[in-house]
Amino acid sequence: MALDLVDYEQKAHEAVKTFWGYREAAKRKQIESGKADQGERAGVTAGKNMDGFLNLVIDIIKANGLAHAGIYQNRAMLTLPGYFRPTKLWDLLVIYKDELIAAIELKSQVGPSFGNNLNNRTEEAIGTAHDLWTAFREEAFGKQPRPFVGWLMMVEDAPASRSPVRDSSPHFPVFEEFKGVSYLKRYDLLCQRLVQEQLYTTAAIVAAQRSAVDTGKFTELSPMTSLKTFVTTLAGHVAAEAARLG
Repeated sequence: MALDLVDYEQKAHEAVKTFWGYREAAKRKQIESGKADQGERAGVTAGKNMDGFLNLVIDIIKANGLAHAGIYQNRAMLTLPGYFRPTKLWDLLVIYKDELIAAIELKSQVGPSFGNNLNNRTEEAIGTAHDLWTAFREEAFGKQPRPFVGWLMMVEDAPASRSPVRDSSPHFPVFEEFKGVSYLKRYDLLCQRLVQEQLYTTAAIVAAQRSAVDTGKFTELSPMTSLKTFVTTLAGHVAAEAARLG
């Protein structure tokens, strides 16, 4: 049976509109209340910016054989046991017949502080995955096949995220592929290596300008980290697990 990708491109365009729309609405609401957060934080604290992408992921899961599974997005039901810490809160969990089918993180970043935030996201992504796979090895989820573990990142497409960046490493050279590349390219490299090192089943990055609140237009950085790769890999995993578990 062919995989159902649920017209993911159109839904991704709507997700981009939702992302920027929620940010602007949150800013306006806080300004009107007289309690606006500093800088870009006002657009973040609403907590719903990635809902469009979350809905896309859920549609993929339901369309490929696991509509009857436990698809959790309520905060109270999103924790998994860790190895280096007691628990970790995820953005979406799929559980079926007492097996963990998928655990997914949805992240975003806008300017102007791309550098510091990229470093924080990098450390968080690596640590989260290492913790999960160590817990998996120790049978925290029981004896079961490897789950799908996904990381999807939305980044503002802006001059500051597109411009070359210099690094200082006085003792040892930086890897050649990082030299003079933009923050967006660094996110692309991060996602590629998260997959190459088997920390995530797949990792994707989507970039969009603020003007995309009207158009939903987005760009991708490489085939390996594209949204199509993410949704296709997820759909394939879900279909296989649905067939295996009946």
